[in-house]
Amino acid sequence: MLRHPHENVATVLVDPRVLEDVELTLMELDLRVWPVRTAPICVDGPRTEFQVRRRLIMQKRGAWDDAAEWVPVWISFGDSWRRGADPLPWEAHQTLWRTLEGYADHVRYQKRLGGVRPLEVPAERVS
Repeated sequence: MLRHPHENVATVLVDPRVLEDVELTLMELDLRVWPVRTAPICVDGPRTEFQVRRRLIMQKRGAWDDAAEWVPVWISFGDSWRRGADPLPWEAHQTLWRTLEGYADHVRYQKRLGGVRPLEVPAERVS
């Protein structure tokens, strides 16, 4: 059985008040923030957003109840972190977790990656 193509992502709940700051900080490190609601791989973004948020909060049995209205995002790794078919380098993981630690009061996450269908960055059109 063949495994479908996937991309490694961190699933993170982000306080909407700092979402833009988190996104800009991660963008500088070639880490991409994809709000689940608007991710190009979601057919029903609002429903997927609800399901992801609920699953994350329920897993923590009350510890993350303060994040009940936060935005679930997937964080993927840009091209500078990729080495062909090789796994992501540990430096990529460390950079992500260290950056998220700087927003500790405004993010909730587990230090592990999951897989989603590839999140394609739209190519720039050259005129």
